[in-house]
Amino acid sequence: MKLVVVSAGLSSPSSTRLLADRLTAATTERVDAEVEVIELRDLATEIAQHFVTGFPPARLAAALDAVAAADGLIAVTPVFAASYSGLFKSFFDVIDKDALTGKPVLVAATGGTARHSLVTEHALRPLFTYLRALVLPTAVYAASEDWGEDGLATRIERAGHELARYMAPARTAGPDVDTTAAIAPRSLTGAITSVDPDSAFGTNLVPFEQRLAALRAE
Repeated sequence: MKLVVVSAGLSSPSSTRLLADRLTAATTERVDAEVEVIELRDLATEIAQHFVTGFPPARLAAALDAVAAADGLIAVTPVFAASYSGLFKSFFDVIDKDALTGKPVLVAATGGTARHSLVTEHALRPLFTYLRALVLPTAVYAASEDWGEDGLATRIERAGHELARYMAPARTAGPDVDTTAAIAPRSLTGAITSVDPDSAFGTNLVPFEQRLAALRAE
C-alpha cells in the first residue's frame, strides 16, 4: 500500500505540514502503508515551467507519478482569499485528468480563523469530485485556535481511520466485523449505488410506492 501526502504549506515549519503529518499518523495507525510526502513549495518553479512549456521537469514528473500510483491521498492546503492556495490548485491543474479516478482522498485545510472552516466543502470537495476522486466524508479544517483542542484531535483520528478503511477495508476491520458496508458499490460522492439482493437489507427493502399506499390506507 502507498499513501501520498500533498502539503501546500509555504513556511517551514508550517501548520499545514503539521496537520498533514497528524493525518498521516492517524491513517497509518490502521493500515500498513509506505508514505511519501510532497512539499509543493519545493516544486513551485517546476509547476510554473510546466504551465509555460507543457512538459514537467523531472522532480515534478516524479511527484505526479507518485500521486497517480498512490492507493490513498491526503491533500492539505492553507486558505488564501477564502479558498485553496494558487500553488495547490496549480499542482492539481497539471495532473493527468484520470490520475485520481476512484482514488480515496482525504482533504484538509488550515487557516487563521474559524470563518474559513467551510473551505473544505465549497472549494476542496468540488475540486476533487471534478477529478473523479472518492472524497472521504470527513474533511478536516484547523484554525489557529484549534491546535491543542480535543475537537481537532477527534476529527483527525476519524478522518485518518476513514482513509485507512477505504484504502484497505478488509485489512482494517477486525475478524468479526462485517466489511460489506465498507466495500459496497459507491458513487464518486461516496453514496451506495446498489445493494446485494441476497443481503438481509436487500430482502427487506420495501418500495416507496408500497409504503405510501400503506400510509394512505391508515
